[in-house]
Amino acid sequence: MTHFPSAAVASRRSELLAALGPIGPLRVDRVDLPGTTESLMIARPVDYDRLIDDAAADPEQNLPYWAELWPSGVALAAKITCDPAIVQGRRVLELGCGLGVTATAAMRAGADLLVTDYSPEALALCALNALEQAGAEPKTLRVNWRDPNPRLDDAGDGFPVVLAADVLYESRDVDPLLALVERIVAPNGELWLAEPGRRPAARFLESIGGCRWFEVSEQCSGPWPDPEDNQKGIVVTIHQLRRRLA
Repeated sequence: MTHFPSAAVASRRSELLAALGPIGPLRVDRVDLPGTTESLMIARPVDYDRLIDDAAADPEQNLPYWAELWPSGVALAAKITCDPAIVQGRRVLELGCGLGVTATAAMRAGADLLVTDYSPEALALCALNALEQAGAEPKTLRVNWRDPNPRLDDAGDGFPVVLAADVLYESRDVDPLLALVERIVAPNGELWLAEPGRRPAARFLESIGGCRWFEVSEQCSGPWPDPEDNQKGIVVTIHQLRRRLA
């Protein structure tokens, strides 16, 4: 976590905005956190179609999912805002930080946070949004969590808390996440997984269930930043998966 004196915030903001220049202009959206009186002002790219076009040349087909305001990230941010003890004063890892909605809530709550994403633009936007809303940045690591990576594995006894909001888009995501959480969640640690009912998430939960993990879950029905998500009636389930002591 990096705190900046008030005099240095403007300089750091300028650095981050310069790094984000190639993705075009940004807009700022208000994100109300369901079940709370809190809201976040989140910077994001204006031209999503441009990002899609740029991703067409990506050999790994990493689409710019990070540039959207997903209900799962909003729901997990709301949960942390309602119960800051989930992360307060704890070493926390977030997989796939995206725009930083969940990360910003975690920083506000006092987490010692490391965020990861495959996109350098996502990491910069996450840092910018946290700086603007929490007065501090999380540590950042550019990595695709789907690929084996010693920088993620080098976590000592693991992280007490791992956050993951809507990371299971496709079937190919399930097995890498199952393998990863076994390595990076500390004994008696927690994986907080927020998901909107995608089939890969159901497969993941079926696979991880059993004697090694306790699960408690709750649902959040919004409202969400995107009116279309509200019209679809999207419901996010937040799973608290606690790893049993070895």
